[in-house]
Amino acid sequence: MTVHFIGAGPGAADLITVRGRDLLVRCPVCLYAGSIVPREMLAWCPADARLVDTAPLSLDEIEAEYLKADAAGQDVARLHSGDLSVWSAVAEQVRRLEKHGIAYTMTPGVPAFAAAAAALRRELTLPGIAQSLVLTRVSGRASPMPGGETLATFARSGATLAIHLAIHAIDDVVAELTPLYGPDCPVAVVARASWPDETIIMGTLADIVGKLAADPIARTALILVGRTLSAEGFRESALYDSDYQRRFRGRD
Repeated sequence: MTVHFIGAGPGAADLITVRGRDLLVRCPVCLYAGSIVPREMLAWCPADARLVDTAPLSLDEIEAEYLKADAAGQDVARLHSGDLSVWSAVAEQVRRLEKHGIAYTMTPGVPAFAAAAAALRRELTLPGIAQSLVLTRVSGRASPMPGGETLATFARSGATLAIHLAIHAIDDVVAELTPLYGPDCPVAVVARASWPDETIIMGTLADIVGKLAADPIARTALILVGRTLSAEGFRESALYDSDYQRRFRGRD
């Protein structure tokens, strides 16, 4: 018996990976985060699969589901939203599986920031503007931020910021970032990227709070901050420059 952790992607059912879909097809048990994983994705599961919504469950109760499946010799597809590598609460589940000697695999998924960038039709790193993307969040009830991981610390680099789980603290985000990026720095708030009700609000650090007040977003949203969101006069990458020689180009 194996537990297969699967990144379900940002929302759209067809953004799951082929590997993730194939695992769903063959697992007789599926545990899924019902509050953020689309129900349409469960159509890939076998018709007689046991489907368990983990949204109301505690970690102990989720562990009990794994043990139940293990006793029955049934593989489990464990669907998490986005990608497993960040803010997925997978590590604590893995720790318990290892305690019981239960095998597991991990299948990555499309992360929310990638879906948001696609919705904006923007590249988040541009030559001469920003070559780094910082994935971060603000302190919340579930997980406080370590002392050295502040928005100001990351902002001093000038990198593009992808701030998760922070729409409730937009005033604090703006106050902390404005002195470092400037009030005219572009901001994009993307709610439920790739879902049918996807919402995008564009603005700057100077006006994004007012725009959100006029059109409130209380759902899952990502805040993107950085000059790459509106840059037009950036230089072109040397990668495709006619004078740039690289081993795959095959030119003398």
